[in-house]
Amino acid sequence: MLSRILGFVRDLVLARLFGADALTDAFFVAFKIPNFLRRLFAEGAFATAFVPVLTEYKTQREYRELKHFVDAIAGTLGLVLLIVTAIGVIAAPVVVSLFAFGWVMEGESERLDLAAEMLRLTFPYLFFISLTAFAGGVLNSHKRFAVPAFTPVLLNLSLIGCAIWLSPQMEQPVVALAWGVMIAGISQFVFQIPFLASLKLLPRPRLGFSDPGVKRVLVLMLPALFAVSVTQINLLLDTVLASFLQSGSISWLYYSDRLMEFPLGVLGVALGTVLLPQLSHDKHEADPQQFSRTLDWGIRMGWLFGLPAAIGLGMLALPMMETLFGSERFDHTDSLMASQSLMAYSLGLIAFIQIKVLAPGYYARQDTKTPVKIGVIAMALNMVFNLILIWPLAHAGLALATSLSAFVNAYLLWRGLQKQEVFQAQVGWQKFIIQSVLAGAAMAAVIYLLAFDQIDWFAIQGWLLGALLLGVIAAAAITYFAVLWVSGMRLRDWRRAVAK
Repeated sequence: MLSRILGFVRDLVLARLFGADALTDAFFVAFKIPNFLRRLFAEGAFATAFVPVLTEYKTQREYRELKHFVDAIAGTLGLVLLIVTAIGVIAAPVVVSLFAFGWVMEGESERLDLAAEMLRLTFPYLFFISLTAFAGGVLNSHKRFAVPAFTPVLLNLSLIGCAIWLSPQMEQPVVALAWGVMIAGISQFVFQIPFLASLKLLPRPRLGFSDPGVKRVLVLMLPALFAVSVTQINLLLDTVLASFLQSGSISWLYYSDRLMEFPLGVLGVALGTVLLPQLSHDKHEADPQQFSRTLDWGIRMGWLFGLPAAIGLGMLALPMMETLFGSERFDHTDSLMASQSLMAYSLGLIAFIQIKVLAPGYYARQDTKTPVKIGVIAMALNMVFNLILIWPLAHAGLALATSLSAFVNAYLLWRGLQKQEVFQAQVGWQKFIIQSVLAGAAMAAVIYLLAFDQIDWFAIQGWLLGALLLGVIAAAAITYFAVLWVSGMRLRDWRRAVAK
């Protein structure tokens, strides 16, 4: 939560200092490329392959074997990352041209050169943040969740500091943000070293391509490279297509994606992070009933908190954009355009969260092939939706296509778990759905009455704007949980579900 709040502060600072134009588009391309690879290699495929194998070593092997495995993974991963990073830095102009092909077609040489210059600074972030994810996987497997969850705070602080203090000192101020990304990668990795040492698992890196544990991680990781990051690939394809649209489109998608990422990060990523080691434990303890109950609990939690978040983001998209980012550099038009893509993303928020919950059900059982097949289907459909919706809806059509493909992805993951007979819905789902839908409807009514009947968001400025938005959000949240309570839902029901 702290990380996401600071993320809002970071984006507020960026929007007010840099706005949404061709220069910020160049930075967001330079940042999205290593950030995409981070989620693909580190938090995506590597984490889902590494944690189940690490959990097995932790529960079934001696400490000496566990330490040997950690050392081998550290050395092997480090070498691969070093090679990929070197290639990315050297080939930065080519990489930028591939991911912003619309600029090549339009002859935007200055914007391409600026993006390539910043990519050379941001690409090393992949090396350090992937090692950070490795350290986080070790800590998470030992149920030390707080430290890995805190590390993104350092990214936000670094970008805020560079935006405020370094950018005025530079010939091209936006380049300061690229330096902020590099500094953040180094600091996030160094921050976790003492905590690894406290577990006596600070690695002494060595090459281990022939190590049995490393081989298993690589075998699991290769198909997971695609499967676990379908959403991120879709978002990156949106960037490619958005480069053909008017200036500012990439920035509008970025800011709307950032707001959507708040509940996804606080709830979806957190659930997935906690569920993977727990499901891996259930699997190794040969307790299929507990495995199914754990998944059921995660799905319900994702729905319970994802529903009000989706309603709030969709209905309050414009007020949020205007309140958080509105300024001379980010004007009313920017707020309106970014709110359109945020509304489209909000439609798929529940699906995004459920993907984070359902995917560990496969990876905990070391099944990476099934999500690959599902990912290919979702990916293909996303491109079809993109081509259909980009013409009538521009950048908002790209966001809507991502949401639609996410629902397909989540549904196929859920159906696959049922077909494999590893997930069985627990009792009480019908009552639960009725309770949550009634609460969501009441919440939507309150937002409509307060936010649209009473307030002209463009006519208000300053702290009053933020206070009004917080008031509407508080009233909506109170309404949602009050209706749940009146309908008979209690906190002890969730505690009991966890304790089973």
